[in-house]
Amino acid sequence: MKWIFYLLPLLAGIAMSVQSGLNAQLRTQFNHPVLAALISFLAGTVALLLVLLFSRQPMPSFQEYLQTDWWKFTGGLFGAFIVTATIISISHIGASNMFVIIIAGQLLTALIMDHYGLLGMPVQQISWNKVGGMLLLVAGAYLVNKK
Repeated sequence: MKWIFYLLPLLAGIAMSVQSGLNAQLRTQFNHPVLAALISFLAGTVALLLVLLFSRQPMPSFQEYLQTDWWKFTGGLFGAFIVTATIISISHIGASNMFVIIIAGQLLTALIMDHYGLLGMPVQQISWNKVGGMLLLVAGAYLVNKK
């Protein structure tokens, strides 16, 4: 069953590419990148509300929300930035150029987060293999974006 933890990120990557294309179409339709992002988030919010309504998982108490550090609620702000940034960028540099740069940024950040155990990540030291892979990825991003 461990294979699901490899399949889900692959499907998420596919979904991100399709989502960016759909959101770019919304931007073209309405000529407004922030409105396109808002519509995208509204559709996602409705979908998540439906999943919550039909799930059997108990909801946290109001007290649990009050006891949560404020900064733990800011993930959606990053999501809003990511979706808006992709909507703006994709029509100017294309999907492959945009995503290879996103992936390079993700991997660099993930390496640092893992190395220092940031945001509760299990500590995984940066190795020469990981540095080599990162350099290859950066070189790949350069080659994909080179005219």
